[in-house]
Amino acid sequence: MQISRPRQPYSAVIVFLSLLISPLTLQVLICRNYKGDVDMAEIDHFLPLLMTQEEEGLTCPIMSHGNVHFLWIKHTNLYLVATTNKNSNASLVYAFLYKVVEVFTEYFTELEEESIQDNFVVVYELLDELMDFGFPQTTDSKILQEYITQEGTKLEVAKTKVPTTVTNAVSWRSEGIKYKKNEVFIDVIESINLLVNANGSVMSSDIVGTVKLKTMLSGMPELRLGLNDRALFALTGRDKGKTVTMEDVKFHQCVRLSRFESDRTISFIPPDGESELMSYRINTHVKPLIWIESVIEKFSHSRVEIMVKAKGQFKKQSVANNVEVRVPVPSDADSPKFKTSTGHAKYVPEKNLAVWTIKSFPGGKEFLMRASFGLPSVENDEMEGKPPITVNFEIPYFTVSGIQVRYMKIIEKSGYQALPWVRYITQSGDYQLRSNF
Repeated sequence: MQISRPRQPYSAVIVFLSLLISPLTLQVLICRNYKGDVDMAEIDHFLPLLMTQEEEGLTCPIMSHGNVHFLWIKHTNLYLVATTNKNSNASLVYAFLYKVVEVFTEYFTELEEESIQDNFVVVYELLDELMDFGFPQTTDSKILQEYITQEGTKLEVAKTKVPTTVTNAVSWRSEGIKYKKNEVFIDVIESINLLVNANGSVMSSDIVGTVKLKTMLSGMPELRLGLNDRALFALTGRDKGKTVTMEDVKFHQCVRLSRFESDRTISFIPPDGESELMSYRINTHVKPLIWIESVIEKFSHSRVEIMVKAKGQFKKQSVANNVEVRVPVPSDADSPKFKTSTGHAKYVPEKNLAVWTIKSFPGGKEFLMRASFGLPSVENDEMEGKPPITVNFEIPYFTVSGIQVRYMKIIEKSGYQALPWVRYITQSGDYQLRSNF
């Protein structure tokens, strides 16, 4: 016999939203009550609950007082708090809160107490458009900027005409867009997250990728993007060439998910201008593209010498740009001296780092840096932690996963010719190599 929990009816996401300042005044800056079935005074219980949890070291993203639930995030010196008395979808609430931060940042550059106080009218207008009766509505900042402006006079005029994007089925794109030259630029950007232990073994690695678009296309075109997706090739019975297995795939709202789920076709009407079409993760063993070897030699009560060797373990025809090797040094080090085979090095005392910068690093090459520091108290060094060496870099025209754009079809009723351009970039994400320092 199976016992199932009765499904509760879908309810509004947020009853009201509050923006609180922290940590000095701790007052409610602004709030919007969307349904009216939660007492506005309930927000007074939020800060005492939060402070109690912080004192106990048990801070939780969801807190409750009676039958009222507080879902909150912190951004700079502000708390954004969503309040509900329903069984709401928590992930959707948090997605909305972060979207609020994104939209406000687009409008005010910085989301902080001063920007809220200086723009009360615009903030209320945005809150009314972002959500209606507890349900998210228009959350695209480009669409919102068509009829909600920061100039008060324009704000009143704009109210008389609502853009068609708000009522249109394609809410992310306006009608009547025209370009003299129709083009679409595709950027495939992959970030490598890597952790190597002191013995040189890769402890963890993965690839996080994004596909970004810059579309300059007239009308309402439909685009179809084809990648060397292993699931697609298996579905169609083809298995030729290199393929990739993508996980945790997330799409922009313009992508037809039902079409992708049925035949793995990425079909969409794109937003105008710049947008992020999709993101993905590839969980695979990654060979370090830039390998770091380090040796430290201590001279008691006088100085420490560090030798760092960097080797490019990627194709010789590729070049890594703006490589930055960050080497931790003892906190009491002084009198730095550097010698490098290429690039330049500097000491950053406020971060206890030696930073070696190489503007252009060809694949297959090796470079060396030597550093010497005065060290008045070597015996205290053992008490310090051992931060890893971190590396930042960017390799254009290269993807470590081997992902490829196989085609980009542009279909528009007027039949114009459009040019698709593709660019590949691999860059460092959380790229760390532990040392024996």
